[in-house]
Amino acid sequence: MPSPEREPSPTRNIYAFGFTSFLNDTATEMAYWVLPAFLVSLGAGPAQLGLIEGVAESVASFAKLFSGYLTDRIDRRKPLVVAGYFAANAVKPLLALATAWWHILLIRFTDRLAKGVRGAPRDVMVAESVPKGRLGAAYGLIQSMDSAGAIAGPLIAFALLARHGMRTVFWAAAVPGALCVLVAVFGIREKRRGRTASGAELQPGRGSTVQLPSAPLNATSPSGAAKLPRAFYFVLFAVTLFSLGNSSDMFLVMRAQNAGIPVALAPLLGLVFNLTYTLGSWPAGWFSDHFSHRGLSQRGSSRSGSSRRWIAAAGYLIFAGVYFVFGRAPSALAIWIAMAIYGLYYALTQPVLKALVVEAVGEDVRGRALGVYFFATSVATLAASLITGELWKHYGASVPFFCSAVLAVVSATLLVIKPPTD
Repeated sequence: MPSPEREPSPTRNIYAFGFTSFLNDTATEMAYWVLPAFLVSLGAGPAQLGLIEGVAESVASFAKLFSGYLTDRIDRRKPLVVAGYFAANAVKPLLALATAWWHILLIRFTDRLAKGVRGAPRDVMVAESVPKGRLGAAYGLIQSMDSAGAIAGPLIAFALLARHGMRTVFWAAAVPGALCVLVAVFGIREKRRGRTASGAELQPGRGSTVQLPSAPLNATSPSGAAKLPRAFYFVLFAVTLFSLGNSSDMFLVMRAQNAGIPVALAPLLGLVFNLTYTLGSWPAGWFSDHFSHRGLSQRGSSRSGSSRRWIAAAGYLIFAGVYFVFGRAPSALAIWIAMAIYGLYYALTQPVLKALVVEAVGEDVRGRALGVYFFATSVATLAASLITGELWKHYGASVPFFCSAVLAVVSATLLVIKPPTD
């Protein structure tokens, strides 16, 4: 028999994903933190911002659900990932041509659609590249490089705004965007997958071995379709409830401008936020692996998931504190400090929750689990952006921020409650 194709190095693959995320986020964040001021220059306000971000999140949510189910049924996932990065970075420079707020709506629509398509296949490819005991660290490292790009992006935007207009920033975003696509095409490697008659995956290597679902709760139904465990849905409920208060970060930027922070400094808000995000993501993922792996060896998988849920709950409580400060907005200094602390919320939740979801289900339904997770949270975020825009319009800026803080506390409490078992 011919020797199997050489497996991609796990370390190489993770860094390839990381550099792709770095370049993509550099391009995204160059434009993202300038958008609120650009919308105002076009005659739009909080209501239009809420509509734009809400519609963008809604299309992303359906794309994530579809790509999650598709991911479990296709042999090659890399084309989906590359196509997602290409489409997103092809439309970003078009912001420079926008003359009305609905132009931005169409561009954000396409950008988020592309992100939704690539999300689940990318995360499943990452999970296939490393052992289960390194999931949190892998997601954390990629998230750190992603947010490092979110530091580089605002810095570049800030430098360009000092001498040029906002439209120049949008044009310049095409450079890291093009590099991102090139790294995705030539840097990311994919394992060749096969399937047995029962549908289990065959992984090539030093002799092909059957990789059976590792989560004990993920039994198959009589029809042969794997079920998602009740513990997964319990955690999903807590995260979705939280997402109902997690509106677009652009509302934080707009609130900061209300508190007296000039438009020219808006990219620096992204800098201080992403600095703590970058520094905290990999350690948070590593700690979740360390304590979860130790708990798994001592008391089984439920203890393992419990460690990750406590870490994510701590992130929710940080979110609540930050939104409470933004609701009061006592001073510009308080806004700057809160924005820096806000990065810790992302670091403690984004990589940890992904690892929790992947770890809780079998390998044959990872894409579906991630798709359902992304879909539910995105739909809730859609509602959050629309609700925040309307609450701000009718009751003032403080009310939506206080409501979000309360939802975060409730969700953190639910997250640490022991979930039901099948």
